[in-house]
Amino acid sequence: MANTKSAIKRIRKIATQTLVNKARKSKYRNAIKKMNLLLEEKKKDEALKFLPKLNSELMKVAKTGIIKKANASRNVSRITKKISAL
Repeated sequence: MANTKSAIKRIRKIATQTLVNKARKSKYRNAIKKMNLLLEEKKKDEALKFLPKLNSELMKVAKTGIIKKANASRNVSRITKKISAL
């Protein structure tokens, strides 16, 4: 357990930041799941419309450090390939 006043404050700050990060990660995962669902159902038009939103969401998450930028780029690249293959 934290002893100093500053350490106690840091624990509070970390707890709130953890909640924020979990929310962002959940939003990112839900976006990926939605895109995969569209790809499974072979809805190319809807997938193309959703692609910029997905890209934006991934880059936001990468910018905040929840995932790495290369990870976000790789996901977008793979999904784009899948869309063009439909």
